[in-house]
Amino acid sequence: MDAVPSAPSPLVALVGNPNCGKTALFNILTGSRQKVANYAGVTVERKEGSLLTPSGRRVRVLDLPGAYSLDPLTPDEQVTADVLLGRRAGETTPDFVVCVTDATNLRQNLRLVLSLKRLGVPMVVALNMTDIARRKGIVIDADRLAAELGVPVVATVGVKTTGVRELVKVLDTLSIPAHVRQAAVWRTPSAADIEHDQAEVRRILGAVGGDRLDGVTLSDRIDAVVLQPVLGPLILALILFLVFQAVFAWAQVPMDAIKLGVASFGEWLGSVLPASLLKDLLVNGVLAGVGSVLVFLPQIIILFFFILLLEDSGYLPRAAFLLDRVMGSVGLSGRAFIPLLSSFACAIPGIMATRTIQNPRDRLATIMIAPLMTCSARLPVYALIIGAFIPRRTVWGGLELQGVVLFALYIAGVVGAMAVAYVLKRRGPGTQFQALMLELPAYHWPNLRSLGIGLWQRVEIFLTRVGTIILALMVILWALSSFPAPPPGATGPPIQYSIAGHLGAWLAVVFAPIGFNWQISIALVPGLAAREVAVGALGTVYALAATGNDVSGALTPLIAQSWSLPTALSLLAWYVFAPQCLSTLATVKRETNSWRYPVIMAAYMFALAYAGSWLTYRIALLFTS
Repeated sequence: MDAVPSAPSPLVALVGNPNCGKTALFNILTGSRQKVANYAGVTVERKEGSLLTPSGRRVRVLDLPGAYSLDPLTPDEQVTADVLLGRRAGETTPDFVVCVTDATNLRQNLRLVLSLKRLGVPMVVALNMTDIARRKGIVIDADRLAAELGVPVVATVGVKTTGVRELVKVLDTLSIPAHVRQAAVWRTPSAADIEHDQAEVRRILGAVGGDRLDGVTLSDRIDAVVLQPVLGPLILALILFLVFQAVFAWAQVPMDAIKLGVASFGEWLGSVLPASLLKDLLVNGVLAGVGSVLVFLPQIIILFFFILLLEDSGYLPRAAFLLDRVMGSVGLSGRAFIPLLSSFACAIPGIMATRTIQNPRDRLATIMIAPLMTCSARLPVYALIIGAFIPRRTVWGGLELQGVVLFALYIAGVVGAMAVAYVLKRRGPGTQFQALMLELPAYHWPNLRSLGIGLWQRVEIFLTRVGTIILALMVILWALSSFPAPPPGATGPPIQYSIAGHLGAWLAVVFAPIGFNWQISIALVPGLAAREVAVGALGTVYALAATGNDVSGALTPLIAQSWSLPTALSLLAWYVFAPQCLSTLATVKRETNSWRYPVIMAAYMFALAYAGSWLTYRIALLFTS
């Protein structure tokens, strides 16, 4: 008897406007059963997972990029439209669609629902963020909404399991269409279509209660203060300033503990291992390099704690509006704020986030300045130099001087980016400025679970880089710094006679006008792979250049003795403007589909970094001589 073939797993696509909670719902539905890749031919992220229904049915779940309509204006919307319309080669057309809607802004979300209905694909509406809607006085009648739309409607809360079980039960009852849908014929909506949809949206809202809002909400009262034209920017500056103060003030104790642990482990390792190349590699190569970077983990955690806190509370979109006028003054699109804000974490997701900018010229300008935002990889370099040369003392009524300097470095990166944007936008034909159109979510207490997951992801990313890229580069740098061995009768440190030593001596000639010694010059080379590698490289180089002293936990006092203040300030200026890691340049190539722009980016940032360091060094010499 022939075996009965198992029923195919249906493919369910999650579709919705940006910021409707769609991805949070996807995470709850699929848990850890996810795989992330890119769509073929584009850098738009593709997330697919699976879930097991109560009847034992395996369902594939596809999280499509956020879209406002099926008439695409951005690369993200293009991918969503192509998948739903069956126009992407090699991509399975979804069997069902879960249209995730924001209950607090149903008016805009319903336009996409009506467009999806015209496709004829089986659909379920997930009425998300119902808890926030209730707090705003909006109570949607889900049963009446289902009757008006003619499709099932399930009320959900994306960051919790509320409503998810009911949604899974609905998916469990859906049957795969008997015939595979052909590629749908889609036409751009006419003015009459748009007018009809708007009238239909108004009718449905009136029927289900979505047009009722009870008075002024708490979010409205808060916005009356934080979005006030004069007071708002001052509050934003104060918040950012306090964040950078905390990066130094709160991190000192755990940093000291890590330093002590690394130093103690280095002493123990040096005492139990016999003199050999292996001991030199482990103590002066791996531990000195990796330990020098690992010590800055507390500062990175504190910085991202505040970033995630502000994002989850709903404040960051307000910051976008406050800075929109500043962005427009240099010719940038208002939509550039979100990609640039993402670049403070890492320039790579920031560059990828420029896909939401419709105008190609505005998008290119934003890509070209995104690496000037001070990413988290620069923080270890800044913290090392500030800790060595800026004294720990309070100024101006209790402010930490080190935090003030760090804040100034971040501001310098922003000012530099705005200046470059102004120059870029003034070259060639101008474009009309597009004001930022952004939905403001209601304020809410941050979700501790999401906050913890976000912090743990940052720790994982940092430790992975320490254990892979940084470790590998430290081993390579140790080898280049240890071979060939010094000739007989040599009086200097062995590293001076190695391959790295000769390279450093040559580079020192190039960088001498800006005050860099040969040790700094060597560290700049592996620092191109990842910014924080430069700290590890300095630890390895100074360990091999030292006369038997362990510097794995004491790099800060060592450079304080070896460098002048003008050299330290020059290096800070270098890292404000210097090119990002090679992976950033590779991302620019993928996003622009050309090598021209990453080459231009590297060239202008090198020139800007050298000019900034030269000016800083010369001015500092005048004041310190």
